Amino acid sequence: MHFSQAVNIIQQQVGVIRDVHISYSDTNPLDHDLVINMTNDGIRLLFDPVGQRLKVIEVYNLSKLRLKYGGCVFSSTEVAPSIQQVDQTFGATHPGIYDRERHLFLLNFRGLTFQFPVEPKFEPRFAGGLGSLQFPGGGSPLVSQMSIYSGSSRTATEAPPMPVSCFGGQVYTEKCDVIREDDVTKGVRLHLLAASDTHLGADSEPTRLVREVQFGDSCQDVATLLGAPTKVFYKSEDKMKIHSPFAHKRAASRRSDFFFNYFTLGIDILFDARTHRAKKILLHTNFPGHYNFNMYHRCNFDLSVDPHSSIINTTTDGVHIRADTKWESVCGTLKPSSRPVVLNRASTTNTSNPFGSTLCYGVEDFICEVMNNGHLASVTLYQQEEA
Repeated sequence: MHFSQAVNIIQQQVGVIRDVHISYSDTNPLDHDLVINMTNDGIRLLFDPVGQRLKVIEVYNLSKLRLKYGGCVFSSTEVAPSIQQVDQTFGATHPGIYDRERHLFLLNFRGLTFQFPVEPKFEPRFAGGLGSLQFPGGGSPLVSQMSIYSGSSRTATEAPPMPVSCFGGQVYTEKCDVIREDDVTKGVRLHLLAASDTHLGADSEPTRLVREVQFGDSCQDVATLLGAPTKVFYKSEDKMKIHSPFAHKRAASRRSDFFFNYFTLGIDILFDARTHRAKKILLHTNFPGHYNFNMYHRCNFDLSVDPHSSIINTTTDGVHIRADTKWESVCGTLKPSSRPVVLNRASTTNTSNPFGSTLCYGVEDFICEVMNNGHLASVTLYQQEEA
């Protein structure tokens, strides 16, 4: 499941699940797992940093839980999770592996790994198998950690595709291609995933759809293509309007431009208050450390910019800007606006923003919102005349 879905489940159980911590790498968010640590329950949930889907469940304090498999309890206040108990509960497996650096004995089943601490003084007696481990008094070490994952190896595991049972009636973006013609952005082509008919079962494959949204589409067109938005947001102010070359010609209007927010698609579409037609499309990357983190799913977009007069390095075949692209690789090839606009988000009830401001750079007919770590928080596509 996606990170946001796990957070939602935990929030709904706020009276039962307490003392929850979320950790991530602020400087290199794509190199380290996104972790939810439920300290009172001794459980860690590890999410892939790119797809932000659950890949490993770690139980690091078995004394806090009652665990069973196939109806047989192998860890509780009455049953100690020893090597013999695990072997008896789960049956035969391949010979265990001994990690001399960490002094751990690893017992692996498909999708399941148990760690047993082994004192260094017993190392000489270890000859490569479970039976060769001899402990005083006929005892054996207890499980110090259990890892649950998809696949045959804990170290090489990857998050599988999101199960249909986790879709919850929502539609998700598999990838998003930005449509450009003659160096002008026209819209986006969304490759979507939707749950199949419920009668096909939870293990059925999701349905794949392709939808194109272009500037000038009416709100009815967009709703027909993508379904009803998760939320409709009316703009009370436009913080970027002052930077428009035509700002002095715009009189105050009683109408408000409005957004269609599609949180699970990772996009927003802005409609003109007068014409009710799409004029901006926002693509969100959902990086931790951003003000809007966990509000949107990551939109895996691909924005290809062809070489022309704005490109510094004329030998390049073009630039691909994606959700994982860092700003330095963009500004090193393209010519952004010389002076960025500082964007500092804050709610109406709380004026503080613990994550700090971001910088917005204009490039061609799109705007890159850049975080302090150099990653893109969002990309805003717009029609050239609306600059």
